[in-house]
Amino acid sequence: MTQNTLKQLLRERILVLDGAMGTMIQRHVLEEADFCGERFAEHSKPLQGANDILCLTRPDLIADIHRAYLEAGADIIETNTFNATRIGLSEYDLDEVIYELNVEAARLAREVADEVTARNPDKPRFVAGAIGPTNRTASMSPDVNRPGFRAVSFDELVATYQEQIRALVEGGADLLLIETVFDTLNCKAALVAADEVAEETGTRLPLMVSGTITDASGRTLSGQTLAAFWTSVKHAELLSIGLNCALGPKELRPYVEELSGMATTFTSAHPNAGLPNAFGGYDETPESMAVVLEEFRRRGLAQRRRGLLRDDAGAYR
Repeated sequence: MTQNTLKQLLRERILVLDGAMGTMIQRHVLEEADFCGERFAEHSKPLQGANDILCLTRPDLIADIHRAYLEAGADIIETNTFNATRIGLSEYDLDEVIYELNVEAARLAREVADEVTARNPDKPRFVAGAIGPTNRTASMSPDVNRPGFRAVSFDELVATYQEQIRALVEGGADLLLIETVFDTLNCKAALVAADEVAEETGTRLPLMVSGTITDASGRTLSGQTLAAFWTSVKHAELLSIGLNCALGPKELRPYVEELSGMATTFTSAHPNAGLPNAFGGYDETPESMAVVLEEFRRRGLAQRRRGLLRDDAGAYR
């Protein structure tokens, strides 16, 4: 039902994704106590920087961020679970709460989305379970002296993604967003996991996949061209394919256009504010990004039979 609703809405107009979660969290200048709360006050390792854990220790803050994006007009909000896998949070010793963390993150986003939808039932809001790439790559060795070595296996990735996806489904996510794909083999593991969880639970959520181009070469970190990236994942029943992160809107535009031209699904475009400057800030502003995203809309790069847009500079705040 959700997939049919989303497809119908996408045929009618562009749907707006929320903006970045991390930069919104950074605005609050949180301390270790915010990340630990009472529950993790005696935790074995410092938790500052583990943004995902805030769903358990500062749910009020995460709910406010979700609400702000929805009230600014976002149609889809992402759960605060980009790194919420055993692999992604391995440095924090949080294995025992990974499942709970994903369930609560999805429930939190679900509650806020339903709250805002209730105010205006004619504009339904949706929750996307955010699934990041992890900090390991299945295609390349992290050791230049051992090219055959891998820090993670495909099966390990499938297992860690299965746990996350089961929890996101239980928590009430409407769809799954496999994003910031820099290694398509990692993405394939997430797709396999999603398929196996669907078979297991009887609940098959719509799938969005979004890759990342790391530089002006137009390739992913693992070396794939956009055509190769699309060919590698098009077998899956995707709601959309798109690009996010790394490049600013101007730099990302030609690649969005290329992908939009070859994809047979809806396409998404959510550039960030470019790379950080020398001071760790971003030179793009909501206003400057809005100009470029308007051109995306005008040129039909995220429309036609396809269309999702997001502005990671926070233009929708």
